[in-house]
Order: sequence, then C-alpha cells, then structure tokens
Amino acid sequence: MGNRTPLAATLAANSISTAGTSLTLIGVPWFVLETTGSAGRAGVVAFCATLPIVVAALIGGPVIDRFGRRRTAVASDAVCAAAIAAIPLLHFAGALDFWMLCALMALNGFAHTPGNTARYVLIPDLAEHAGTTLPRAASLFDAVSRGARMVGAALAGVLIAFVGAETVLLLDAATFGLSALLIAAGVRGVRAAEPRKAEAPASLRAYGTELREGYAHLLGNRLLLAVVVMVMFMNGTDQGWNAVLLPVHAEGELSGAPAIGLLTALFGAGGLTGALLYGAVGHRFPRRAVFTVCVVLCGAPRFLVAAVTGTTLPLAVTMLLGGIAGGVLNPILTTVIYERVPDRLRSRVSGALTAGCEFAMPVGGLAAGLLVEGAGTTGALLAMGGVYFLATLSPLVFPSWRTLDDVPGAEPVQETPGPQPVPQAPAPVSSSGPSRPTPGP
Repeated sequence: MGNRTPLAATLAANSISTAGTSLTLIGVPWFVLETTGSAGRAGVVAFCATLPIVVAALIGGPVIDRFGRRRTAVASDAVCAAAIAAIPLLHFAGALDFWMLCALMALNGFAHTPGNTARYVLIPDLAEHAGTTLPRAASLFDAVSRGARMVGAALAGVLIAFVGAETVLLLDAATFGLSALLIAAGVRGVRAAEPRKAEAPASLRAYGTELREGYAHLLGNRLLLAVVVMVMFMNGTDQGWNAVLLPVHAEGELSGAPAIGLLTALFGAGGLTGALLYGAVGHRFPRRAVFTVCVVLCGAPRFLVAAVTGTTLPLAVTMLLGGIAGGVLNPILTTVIYERVPDRLRSRVSGALTAGCEFAMPVGGLAAGLLVEGAGTTGALLAMGGVYFLATLSPLVFPSWRTLDDVPGAEPVQETPGPQPVPQAPAPVSSSGPSRPTPGP
C-alpha cells in the first residue's frame, strides 16, 4: 500500500485554489463593471491579468525544477493571496487607482502559473506514491478541479449579491493561503517535489539549455503541437467570455451576478459529470472519436445561444451540456501529455504547453471588450463564437490527431528517457501544440 497523503493534500490544495480562482474570475470583472461601468476597462484588466501568465509559462519551467515543486506551489499561493487581498483593502482605504488594480492582477497572474504547473506535474509521481494508476489520478485531478470550480462559481454569484465583490476577493485571498499550507505540510518528504540537482551549475547558459529542451520536445511532437494550437484559440475566446461577454450579457439581459454564478456553476457541474463519466466508461471508446465530438459541443454553442436569447434557461441548459462535453477533454489530454513527456522534462514541457495554450488569452479578453464597445454584445458573441467553432474543427482537419489513440510505447521520443535530452525537433510544422488542459480549457 502506498502513501496517499501527498496525493490527497495536492488534490485538496488544488481544489481550494481553483475554487478561489473562480471567485476571482467572477469577482474581479464584476468589481470593474461596478466601479467603472466600462466593458473596455474590464477587457484591459483581463489583458493585464493574463499576459503575465503567458510570460511566466514561457520562462518558468526550469525554475520550478531548481526551486522545487513544493516550494514553488507554496510561494505561488502566498504571493497570489497578498495580491488579491490588496485589491479590496486598497479600495476600502480609498487608495485604489485603476493602474494599481491592473498591476495587482498582473502580479497575481505571474505568480499563479508556476504554482499551477508545479501541482500539475507532480500528479504522476504522487499517483505512483499512492499506489494508484495514472489515468485514475488524472481523472480525479480534473474532476476535483471542476467540482471546485463549480462550487466557487456558485458561491461567488451568491456572495457578490449579498456581501459585495470586495468581500469575495478577501475570501479568495484566504483560499490561496490555505492551499499553501496544505502543500507545505502534506507534500513534505516526496522526492519528486523537492529541488532537483541540476545537470549544470546555475547560469544563464544552463537555464537557456534547460528551457530549449522543453520547447524542443514540444516542437518534436506533432500531436502536442496540434493540441496547443487548438487550445490556444479556445482559451483566448473563453477568456473573452469569462472576463467580458458573460458579465456584460448578465448585466444587460439576465439577473446580474447571481446569473453568472449559476451559469458558471452549471458549466462546472457538467464538467465534473463529464470527467467522472469518462473515468467510468469513456476510456473504453477510441480517444479520438470521443474527443472530436466533445470538443465541438463544449464551447461554441453557448456563444450562439447567448447571442439569440435574453433569458437564463436556454443558456443554462447549454452551459450544462457544454460542461459535460468539456469535462471529457481534460482527462484525455492530460493522460496523453503525461504519456508523451518523460519525468525529467515534465516541468519544462508543461511550461511550454501552458505558454502556448494561454498565448491568446490576453488578446481574448481585450478583443472582447473592444468588440462589445464597437459591435455590441450580440456581434461580439457571434464573432468570438465563430472563432471558437473553427478552432474545434482541428481534430477533423489535421492528420496529427490520428495518433491520439496510439500506444505511447510506439513513440521513440518518449520511450527513451535516458540522460540525453530529447532529440532535436525536425523543422517545425506550421503551428500547433499542446495545452495542459487542466492546464487548458
């Protein structure tokens, strides 16, 4: 029997941190709309919050290995707690300028990514430590995250209505603090979570070499590239939906913050259901067939329904069904990524994956704000929904997706986890890449 405490502590910490992130996801846009009344400014805040996520993912992989995954997760949550708590505290003191809000959200985004990555890349080692299988641990990680997202969204909608967005942000800061404590205490003594001895002394040259190894592995795997490109567009339009389109639509057509909480919670409930269904029966079917159907259904329909109706019920049903379809995606992609990336490169490749998948998020939030002010809410919903739909056709169009069902052992790049770096990538294909779907949609 393995020791399940580190895995349980990581799942608990990730669920608490994810629930807190849901509070921010709803609380900050609503706070901006309440205090400024501008969809454009909400888009600017979303841009400032997400651009540092991409920067941190681009450069952070080697740092996680050298600093240690446990330490990285703890430090990340501590900085996020301080940044989020400062927003309402400065507002209560009458000292919060708009540029300060943007700067604090940027700090939160920059610090949040390394912690997420550190917890994510620990799962295979913690699964082995606990004596459970990787697919089961990956499904559990995704299911717990989605359940936490659902609870956090529901709480955010209710709490904003009763106690205000400022109090919700203070609660979010507390969740980051609790997550840090769980990782600090629960993952102590796990070798994979501690700092790794570098192959070369710390220097810019060694750092650059380690960074290049992660990107070389990614560029050398066409399936991972295809995942990245598709999820990049999905995440960009999702950011526009979450940060601008849904809050503006809820404020103008629905019942405000409670409607946002309800719809986001239903999407999370659907995601939890989809993840559990896939863990129970979905793995019996071909991955590519299941993935192709679910990815088309998971996102674009909600943009269309929101554009053509001004009532909550049709959108609520669409969000629930879209969540079920979306819940199937991450267990598939997470397992594929774990199978195709050796442990030695996991932090570096995961950082590269995250950077690629979230590359369009800053533009998505900003574009949504500008589209609402230039073309109206309906025009913005249809435009961004169209982009989402075209992105999800990728598994039907690009040949690299045909390898989604391949046995990992057939891939030479993965089965040679020797001391040598992963073979250099052939000339890069057009553009496609992986995304870490928890890391991900």
